[in-house]
Amino acid sequence: MNYQKKTVVASVAGLTLEGMDIMFISFAMSMIIAEFHLDMATGGLISSITNLGMLFGGMFFGILADKFGRVKVFTYTVLLFAIGTALTGLATNVEQVYIFRFIAGLGAGGEYGIGMTLVAEAWPKNKQGRASSYVSIGAQFGVILAALLSALILPVWGWRGLFFVGIIPVIFAFFVRKNLNESPEWLAVQKEKRQVVKQGNLKQLFVNPRTSFTTIALAIMATVQIAGYNGLMIWLPSILQKSQGLSVSGSALWTISTAVGMIAGMLTFGQIIDRLGMKKAFGIFLFASAVAVFLYSFAAGAAGVLIGGAIVGFFSNGMFAGYGALISYYYPVEVRSTATNTIFNFGRALGGLSPILVGFILQHANVTIAMSYLAILYCISFIAMISLQKAKQKRNPITSISEAV
Repeated sequence: MNYQKKTVVASVAGLTLEGMDIMFISFAMSMIIAEFHLDMATGGLISSITNLGMLFGGMFFGILADKFGRVKVFTYTVLLFAIGTALTGLATNVEQVYIFRFIAGLGAGGEYGIGMTLVAEAWPKNKQGRASSYVSIGAQFGVILAALLSALILPVWGWRGLFFVGIIPVIFAFFVRKNLNESPEWLAVQKEKRQVVKQGNLKQLFVNPRTSFTTIALAIMATVQIAGYNGLMIWLPSILQKSQGLSVSGSALWTISTAVGMIAGMLTFGQIIDRLGMKKAFGIFLFASAVAVFLYSFAAGAAGVLIGGAIVGFFSNGMFAGYGALISYYYPVEVRSTATNTIFNFGRALGGLSPILVGFILQHANVTIAMSYLAILYCISFIAMISLQKAKQKRNPITSISEAV
C-alpha cells in the first residue's frame, strides 16, 4: 500500500472511531440519565462539554502537530479519546462523566484536523477533494458501528460496557505509529527550517486583515455545516413522528435513508471539487441545501419523506467532505493542522448549539419556520464563500488555492 492510501486508511479509521465514540453518548444517554437521576438539561450538558473539549483539543493538538509532526500527535489524540471513553464507563457520578467526556473530546477534537491535514499533504491538489470525501464518510461508518455495538452490548452489559469498548482505538494508534511515516511535506519544512518559529501559532490565523477575514469566513462556513447537520438529525425524526404519524421504526428508516444520501453526497462532492473547483462545488451545494431544506418542510407521505430526506442529506451533509481540503488549501504547512483543527472545532462547538434554537423555534412556531431558519443558515454560508473569493483578488501569501478555485 502506498503512502497516499495509508493516509486515507488511517484517517478514515480515526474518524470512524471518533464518530463511534461520540455516538455512544446518544445511545447510552437514557441509561445514564436514569442511573444518576438527571434531568434532561443536565444530561444534555454531557454532549456540550464533549464539544467544548473538542474545541480546546483541536487548538492544542493542532499546534502540537504543526510543531512536532502529524503522525506522532495523531496517535496521541487517538489514545486520549480512547482513554477518556473507557474511563467514562467507570464514572460513579455525573461530575466524573463530565470530566471523562471532556478528556475524550480533547482527543477527538485533535484527531479530525490532523488526519485531514495528513491527507491534504499526501495527495495532489487535483485529487484532494475526493481523498477528503473518502475520509469524511468515516464519521457515518462510526454512527453505524456505534448503533450495531449499542444493540449488542447495551441489553447485556449496560452503558458502562459500551464505553469500555472505547479502549479498542489504542490498538489502532499502535498500528498507525508503527506503519505510517511522517508527512513528507512537513519533514521538508523541518529540513529547510522555513518559518519554524511560526509553526503552530494561532496568531498566524489572524496575521493580517486578509488572513483574518479568511479565517472568520471559514469559521462561519464550518459553523453552518455543523449547525445544519445537528438541527436536522436531532429534531427531524421526532418532528416526522408527530407531523407524518411515523412510528419509531419509520423514523429509523428515515435516518438510514438520510444517512445513505449523506454518504452519496460526500463522495459526489469530492469528485465535483476536483472537477469544478471549490467555488462552484460549494456554491452549488449551499444553494441546493437552502432550497432542499426549505421545500422539505412541505414533504408529505412516506415516499416524499424518505426521498426528501435522502436529497436533503445528499446536499446538506455532502459538503462535509470538502472542509478538510478547503481549509488545508488556505494555509501553509506551518500552521495547516492548527488552522484545520481550530476552525472546524470552533464550528463544532458553536454549531452544536443549533438544536437548542431549533427546539425553541419548534416550541413557539412551526416546522416551516424552523426549516426556514436552517435554509437561511445555508444562505449565510453561501455569502461567506462568495465573500471569501472576493477577498482573494490580490494574491494571499498564506494560500495556494487561488488557482484551484
